[in-house]
Parts: sequence; C-alpha cells; structure tokens
Amino acid sequence: METKANYVLIGAFTIIVTLFLLLFALWAAKYSSEKSWREYAVIFNEPVTGLSEGSTVQYNGISVGTVQQLSLAPDDPRRVIAKLRLQADAPIKTDTRAKLSLTGITGSPIIQLTGGSPNSPALADAERSSDIPIIQTEASALQNIADTANRLVARLDQVLSDDNVKHVSNTLANIESLTSSIADQRGDLRELIANAKKSSEQLSQTLATTNKAVETVDRELAGKLPGIINKLDSTLTKLDSAATGANGILNDNRAAIGSFANDGLAQLGPTLSELRSLVRDLRRISDRLDNNPTRYLLGRDATKEFEPK
Repeated sequence: METKANYVLIGAFTIIVTLFLLLFALWAAKYSSEKSWREYAVIFNEPVTGLSEGSTVQYNGISVGTVQQLSLAPDDPRRVIAKLRLQADAPIKTDTRAKLSLTGITGSPIIQLTGGSPNSPALADAERSSDIPIIQTEASALQNIADTANRLVARLDQVLSDDNVKHVSNTLANIESLTSSIADQRGDLRELIANAKKSSEQLSQTLATTNKAVETVDRELAGKLPGIINKLDSTLTKLDSAATGANGILNDNRAAIGSFANDGLAQLGPTLSELRSLVRDLRRISDRLDNNPTRYLLGRDATKEFEPK
C-alpha cells in the first residue's frame, strides 16, 4: 500500500508541475505578445464604408498592424472609433496622421498612416494620461472626392433650376428666330458684303493716292525748304540791322527827343486849340460862300435876274 501511495503522490506532483510549467509558458507567451504589439485609437469624422475588423493598417505603404475593433462614438454617432493593433516598434509620432485609403482601384479600404517627423516625440510617451493613444485623422481622398461631387451636384442643381432652364429655352428660341431672319435676308446680306468690299477697294485706292500726294508735297517742300530758310535768315538779319540802326538813331537824338517831349508837347496843346478855332472860322466862311457868295465877296446882294411876264 505504501508503494501505491508513493506512486500517487509522485503522479500528482508531476501533474501539478506540468500544469505550472504550462501556465508559465502561456503567461510568458502572452507577455511577449503584449510587448510586441501596442494599441492605438483613431476617430474618423466620416463614414468608413468597406473598412472592417481585421483590415490592414499601413504606414507609408508598409503593413504595421490591423484594425482590432470598430464602433460608433457614444457621445456622437457621426464619429467612428477604430482601435488599432500596431507593432510596438512602429514609429507613431504626435504628428502622425491616419486616413482611409484604397489598396487599388477596386481594392478594399485600409487605414494609411502618414507623416511623423524625426524630431517629433512618440505618441505613446506624449499621451501617458490616456489608456489608448489617439492618432489624429485627416480627410481622405475618398472624402475629398465625395465633398467635391456634392458641391458639383449642388451647383448643377442651381444651374439647372427652372428659371435658368426657362431662360436658356428663351435664348435658344431667340437665336432660332435670329437665324431665320438672317436666312430670309441672305440676298441683302450678300449685297451689303459686296458693297462693303467695293468701299474697301475704293478706300484703298484713295489712301494710295493720298499717300502719293503727301510724298510729292514732302519732296517739293524738302526741295524748297533750304531756300525758304535762307530767305528767312536774310530777312531776320535785315530786321536785326534795322533794329540796330533805329537804336543808334534813338541814342544819337536822345537829347532832342527829350527836349521835344518836355517843351514841344507843352506847346502842342495851345497850338491845337488855335488850329481848332481856325477850322471853325474856315467852316463859317465856306458856309457863307455856299449860301450867298456875291454878297459875301462884294458886300451887297446879288443882282436879280429879269424874268419877263
């Protein structure tokens, strides 16, 4: 019995030690796994259509982890929280940005990480207060395309409004009426174009004739211009000489001119008064001679002519 009891104790001890070693191995594997991976969170402000748990997370095109969980934000259902399981050695910096991307034209959506300057601190070290570091997001190309498409649709709605469609229809109707009128007056337009062509030809001839006339006048003027300049120069020389002579005469007779201005002009007033009286007397004598010259000359009345009855 003692031998069987020893075997039981040995077997139980062996089982306990085996279980302990197995648990230790599992704990060590889990610890090593946790040391190799790190959790991050990304909050999207746009729909994440096509993204699912297990989708790839890439950093500049290199796979660094997967999407672990997707859920709506409890305080704002318009936002989506994505929990990421990334490699512990992935250089996630404070200026790293996450956005939705496609692996190809028809590929499934993934999360693409970009940015992260070398001098920026690690995001895990900068956010020690929170349990899970949050990577900031930026608008994806899909969102930009969707926003642009929405703006284009809104503008198309404005352009294709009922009023604009009515205006376009009226404009087309006016254009059609105008073209019909032009078609009806095709003969008049042809005649108008022909007249315009003739007028243009006549204008060209007139301009050519005018140009020749101007050239002729220019040649004649250019030929006569030296003679005119010489005559003008001679005239100016003579005027200058005459002015010089007059200036000399004035200088030579300055004393006489001054005496005349002082004495002669003073006597000019009485002389003019006497001359005015003389003119009056001569006018009276002339009037008397005209009225009765005989009486005025002989001192008696003129003889009356006999007139027979």
